[in-house]
Amino acid sequence: MSEIPSELRFAESHEWARLNDDGTITIGISDHAQSQLGDLVYVELPEVGDEATAGDAIAVVESVKAASDVYSPISGEIVAVNDDLADAPERVNESPYDDGWLYSVQPASEGEYDAMMDSDAYAESLDDE
Repeated sequence: MSEIPSELRFAESHEWARLNDDGTITIGISDHAQSQLGDLVYVELPEVGDEATAGDAIAVVESVKAASDVYSPISGEIVAVNDDLADAPERVNESPYDDGWLYSVQPASEGEYDAMMDSDAYAESLDDE
């Protein structure tokens, strides 16, 4: 069973979002997603200052099995990226909700975050797969 923290929001495409105290939102891929991908060997992240558009591909994670796009669940400006993943992409496998975060965004609006699934709805969506 995948870990699904109750304080996070989730997208159908298996990204998670955490609302930070400063109003930014940190994004990563879910425990379910990383376990389906297998051992990650490469992560391509956006640049600070790039604009993210909800629903568009923003990053790439590459595993021993496949390369997969990561879709931004939130529109806005990229304000931070997890540079540690360049040398240690396995952090996404080891700690998808903490050390394995991908990037943070200054959201263009609050509505996209609020529209994401809560942990219970995400868990149900996984049961339906």
